[in-house]
Amino acid sequence: MTHRILNAPIPRVSDNPDFNVSKIAALARLELTEEEASQFQKQLGSIVAFVDTISSLEVEGVEPTAHPAPVFDCFREDAALPGLERDQFLRNAPDSAFEQIRVPKVVDA
Repeated sequence: MTHRILNAPIPRVSDNPDFNVSKIAALARLELTEEEASQFQKQLGSIVAFVDTISSLEVEGVEPTAHPAPVFDCFREDAALPGLERDQFLRNAPDSAFEQIRVPKVVDA
């Protein structure tokens, strides 16, 4: 089998004991059928082949980046805006007392 884009041979992951899908599934406590294990083994082979292709690229002189496009300061100016008045939010609270919102007790003292 060859990779569709690069026409490079895909290594057989099933031949590599480090990439045994059934063993990895057992370690993760996953139950896979033989059909699923076979399918995932093929997919894992494609992933490993892609990683091998990326690893073989010449990156000499390429600046490392964390983002493919420049990231600019995306924060807005921190400015106080008018909020609700006490009477407004107390009207919407399911329960209130002493001009405060009452909530169920969550910690025993």
